[in-house]
Amino acid sequence: MAQSLVTNRKSFLLQIIPVMLCFFVMGFVDLVGIASRYVQEDLSLSDSQANLFPSLVFFWFLIFSVPTGMLMNKIGRKNTVLISLIITALSLFIPVFGDSYMIMLASFSLLGIGNAVMQTSLNPLVTNLISSDKLASTLTFGQFVKAIASFLAPILAAWGATTAFPTFGLGWRALFVIYAVVSFLSIALLAATPIDEERPDKASGIGACVKLLGRPFILLCFIGIMCHVGIDVGTNTTAPNILMERLRISIVEAGYATTVYFIFRTIGCFTGTFLLRVMSTRVFFAISVLMMLAGMGLLYVSNTLTPLYTGLALIGFGNSNIFSVVFSQALLYSPNEKNEVSGLMIMGLFGGTIFPLAMGYAADAMGQAGAVMVMTVGVAYLLYYTFKIKKA
Repeated sequence: MAQSLVTNRKSFLLQIIPVMLCFFVMGFVDLVGIASRYVQEDLSLSDSQANLFPSLVFFWFLIFSVPTGMLMNKIGRKNTVLISLIITALSLFIPVFGDSYMIMLASFSLLGIGNAVMQTSLNPLVTNLISSDKLASTLTFGQFVKAIASFLAPILAAWGATTAFPTFGLGWRALFVIYAVVSFLSIALLAATPIDEERPDKASGIGACVKLLGRPFILLCFIGIMCHVGIDVGTNTTAPNILMERLRISIVEAGYATTVYFIFRTIGCFTGTFLLRVMSTRVFFAISVLMMLAGMGLLYVSNTLTPLYTGLALIGFGNSNIFSVVFSQALLYSPNEKNEVSGLMIMGLFGGTIFPLAMGYAADAMGQAGAVMVMTVGVAYLLYYTFKIKKA
């Protein structure tokens, strides 16, 4: 019996490690925040023009999420994840050829497509390895791994922009090459990993997937995902601009604001992995949303570094587990339609298109306080969603 347990544990680790590396690659999409700031600086773009980049990345979630759910029914979740990794790796090599507006649009478009396919297929792939009672905490740990890649992005970009070490003329774009290499490593490891998947009872069409939005709780979860990612991408994109506007500092110095956000988001994911196993989901979610609300207040009124960083820390920590809770709630509500529900929930990442566009226009009209006001609307909805969370 003991030998069997050891064998099963070893087999589980051999499966979960490549899957968690895929979560790391999933985090590469968050480089769009700091990258768009560097492109804005290089090409002298306005806020609304620069915010087109993150909006474009998340536009593809609207187009590809539901079809990816259908694709999983045909070729399986693991094969779908592999396709997403290949697209992601290709997107990261494009900036090697320059940082013109069209080159970066092409790179961010492919990055968005790859990430849409990955997020739709990778989360339900985890359900083949984990029991339902540990799903939320495991997805949270995956978000913790993802957040590591997210907070490393501005550090690597600043290193490329300022280091004397040879970057072959790439400057801050050396970040893309580093992440591309990791993507190819992830492809190799996942391809070599056997994972047993349950087969769906029937293939589904786009109509059947979208029809699930007719279920009130699924619709609530869908909008919740939109608000979560809108706040996430919005903070990622706007944080450097807030510091540059209020403190009059350079893009390299302001870029570390994004790092602060992602460090606390990473800490939040790690602690959430354990807290979600012992705390009421609704209480944990409520505390998270109230932290974000306090953080938005600080971003709105503060003009010095410490309270601004404190606001970003509160938002990062609070927003770290929202996705995992909402996504797992939706999957457990409709357990017989995991692929379809996953496609719908990831389609909700389209909020990453809507929020930055609205924030860009608000910032052009009112300064960065206008962008913060747009994000606060998303926090208010999540506060409402708190009261709709189902008991386990």
